[in-house]
Amino acid sequence: MLPIALDAMGGDKAPAIVVEGARYVHKAHPHVRFLFFGDEQQLLPLIEKNKIPKHLYDIIHTPDRVAMNEKPSVAVRKGRTSSMRLAIEAVRDGKASATVSAGNTGALMAMSKLVLKSLPGIYRPAIVAVMPAIRRKIVLLDLGANLQCSHHELIQFAYMGDAFAKAVLGMSNPKIGLLNVGSEEEKGHDEVKLAAKFLKQPECPLNFGGYVEGHDMVEGSVDVVVTDGFTGNIALKTAEGTGKMIRQIIKETIESSFLAKIGFLLAQPAFATLKRKIDPRSYNGAMFIGLNGIAVKSHGGSDGKGFANAIRVAITLVEQDINNKIIEELKGTDMTSLGIAPASQPRNEPVFLSDVSESIN
Repeated sequence: MLPIALDAMGGDKAPAIVVEGARYVHKAHPHVRFLFFGDEQQLLPLIEKNKIPKHLYDIIHTPDRVAMNEKPSVAVRKGRTSSMRLAIEAVRDGKASATVSAGNTGALMAMSKLVLKSLPGIYRPAIVAVMPAIRRKIVLLDLGANLQCSHHELIQFAYMGDAFAKAVLGMSNPKIGLLNVGSEEEKGHDEVKLAAKFLKQPECPLNFGGYVEGHDMVEGSVDVVVTDGFTGNIALKTAEGTGKMIRQIIKETIESSFLAKIGFLLAQPAFATLKRKIDPRSYNGAMFIGLNGIAVKSHGGSDGKGFANAIRVAITLVEQDINNKIIEELKGTDMTSLGIAPASQPRNEPVFLSDVSESIN
């Protein structure tokens, strides 16, 4: 059995959506066993309602939860018996292969970093997820874990994004792009230029496609887009907002006249396909990549189907042995030999971000 720890009390609609998500998953993945961390009195009726077999779950009772608006530093200090913290510790202790939470992003990130630590040689973990694009699905990181990044961290993000694309999207040789304000070599700040200098060296094993701009990301001209957390979070939120705007415009247009409604009925199969392709639930599930354990973040406002997809992402990452693949990819990465001075030391202190990080929820 594959044990997955679920923060059952994390998220705007928890615990209902957590249990519902588990129900969607267990039918296709009967080898998965769920460890529900949360209030047993709330969880048990929901589990029985969703008809999850008794041999496929355990409830680890705790009445404590991390509030969605709680500051990460406060959550770390006061949330030692919270459902979020105990679910993460289950991964550290080998009781679970991964953890999934729709809770407070900043708290989840800080707790995961503190409890699981970084993989050997990783300077900073990043938040990575799959996004829709015109040509294909793409991988984007960082989505908000690190508001400022050195070139060493951007380079490592490229390696980790490469491993993630191979594991989750099944790509054999993902094309990597650095998000920038232009495609010309002289554009961008120094850290981006230094990262590009390393990645374009012939000795670098990655398939580097150079600089990309925002429209390249939407078109899917590369498979993996690498950037700092400040820019990545803005790009993610802009894409999500654009998707909502398009759906609203289509709805208003359809409802604008009788003929428009008739046209919608005739084109309903095409609209159904469009809805599936841009449904945010299909892309829910962001990994805190670079940690010595798998932690997946579900959108805080997700429903059961969205949370189920986050669980599926966690299952895929475990089965694809993502962390060992990252370690293998980073072996032999000698920045000094390619003219890039190494960082003075890995930055392994806990990350306590301000409310900026909470926007990922």
